[in-house]
Amino acid sequence: MERKPSSPMAPTFVVSAPGKAIVFGEHAAVYGKPAIAAAISLRSYLLVTTLSKSRRTVQLNFRDIGLNHTWEIDTLPWNVFHQPSKKRFYHSVVDSLDSEFLEAIMPHAEAVSKHLPEKQRKIHIKSATAFLYLFLSLGSSKSPGFVYTLRSTIPIGAGLGSSASVCVCLSTALLLQIRALAGPHPDQPLQEAEMQIEHINRWAFVGELCIHGDPSGIDNTVSAGGKAVMFQRNASGPPSVIRLTKFPRLPLLLVDTQQSRSTAIQVEKVKTLKSKYPEITEMILDGIGKLATSALELISSVDPPGSVTSDTLGRLGDFIGINHGFLVSLGVSHPRLERIRELVDYAHIGWTKLTGAGGGGCAITLFRPDIEDHTIEELERKFAAEGFQKYETILGADGVGVLWPAVFRNGTDGKAGEEIDQEMFENADGVQGIDQLVGVGVQENREGWQFWTRDVSSR
Repeated sequence: MERKPSSPMAPTFVVSAPGKAIVFGEHAAVYGKPAIAAAISLRSYLLVTTLSKSRRTVQLNFRDIGLNHTWEIDTLPWNVFHQPSKKRFYHSVVDSLDSEFLEAIMPHAEAVSKHLPEKQRKIHIKSATAFLYLFLSLGSSKSPGFVYTLRSTIPIGAGLGSSASVCVCLSTALLLQIRALAGPHPDQPLQEAEMQIEHINRWAFVGELCIHGDPSGIDNTVSAGGKAVMFQRNASGPPSVIRLTKFPRLPLLLVDTQQSRSTAIQVEKVKTLKSKYPEITEMILDGIGKLATSALELISSVDPPGSVTSDTLGRLGDFIGINHGFLVSLGVSHPRLERIRELVDYAHIGWTKLTGAGGGGCAITLFRPDIEDHTIEELERKFAAEGFQKYETILGADGVGVLWPAVFRNGTDGKAGEEIDQEMFENADGVQGIDQLVGVGVQENREGWQFWTRDVSSR
C-alpha cells in the first residue's frame, strides 16, 4: 500500500518580547500615585520548533534557568480544559485562574526538575504551570508535537519583568500556532494591530497569574506593547493604564548590583515609615507621583513625537535624580546602589536612580548627550572590579515581535539567508551570543523581525 503523503511541518519561528524598567514612581504606586514603566531592549527569545506528526510530545526548554522537560501530549488533561461550559477562546478576557484547571495540571507541572533543590525547583514548577495552563487553554489535543526553547538577555529576579517577557513570548507563539493572529506586517491596520496586542497581553497576564499569584498586569502590558505606560492603582478594580506611544527611544545604562533583595521587605519598610511619620511620608510619596505626572507632560509635549532636545533630556534627568533622592528618604536604597550612583556621578555621564523595589536589584542611568566611548569603558572596568554587571540598553524599546520563519535576509538584495535552528539557538553563548544570533536591532543589515505597532497618534 502506498503511504499517504504527510502534511508539511510548520516552519520554525522565533518570538521576542522586552523586559521593563520603572522610570518614575516605584513605592508611591503602592499608595495610588502614578508611575511610569518603559520597555527596555533586553529581551526574551522563544524558538518554536514543530515536530513530525509521529512525535506526540511537547518539550519546554528554558535553557538559561536549567528547566528542560518533555510531556506526552496525549496524557495531558485536555478533557478538563475543553469542557463545553469552560472552554476559553483566544479572545476571552481571563482575569483569574480556574481552580479546576490548576488542580488538573499540577501533577504534570510538579513532575519537572525533581533532582534540583526545592528553592530552584519551585521556580521551575511555576514556569511549567504557566506554560501548561496556556498550552492547554489555547492548544488542541490533536496538535503535532513542539519544542519551545527559551533564551533571555534579561537578568532574572532583578525587577526587570523577565517572567512577563516570557509569558508574552509564550502567549504570542501559541496564538500564532492556532492562527488567531494575523501579522504583524507593514500594511496592518492600526486598529487590528492594537486588538492583537491586547489578545497577546490578556493571555500573558494569565501566565503571570500562574507565576506571581497577584500581579499588577503592568509588566506584561509594557512587554506586549513596547514603549511605555503610566499606571495608577485604583481603590477598586484594575489599575488605570495610559499607553505612552510617543515615549522616545533613549540610550540607557542599566547596572545590576548582584545584590539579592526582597520586594516584600522593601514595601513593608515604607509601610512602617508611613505609619510612624504619616504626614512626612505622604509628602514624599506625593512628590514621587508628581514627578511621574511632570514626566508625562514633558514627553507628551515633545514635537515631533519621540524626538528629544538637550533641554528635554536634562529635565528628564533632573526628574530621575529627584526621584532617587525621594527613594533614599524612604530608606529603600542600598550601599551598592549608592556606590553605582557615586561612580556614575564622578564620570559625569548621566542621571541615576534605583529602579524597582530597591534594597539591591538594579540602577538605571539616563545618558547625557555626546558621551565618549573611553569614559564608558573606564567606568565599565570599575563596575567589573566591584562585582557589578553592566548592560547598555534602550529605554522605550519595541514590544513583541516575530521572526517568521526563523531566517534572516542579509544585505539589501535579500538573497542570502541565515537560518536559525535548534542547535544554534541552544548553543548561543550568553547575552552576547544570543544578541549576535537573533538580537532585535543588533545587526542593522539583517531583515526579518516584524513588530505589532500601536497608534502613535493616541498620546
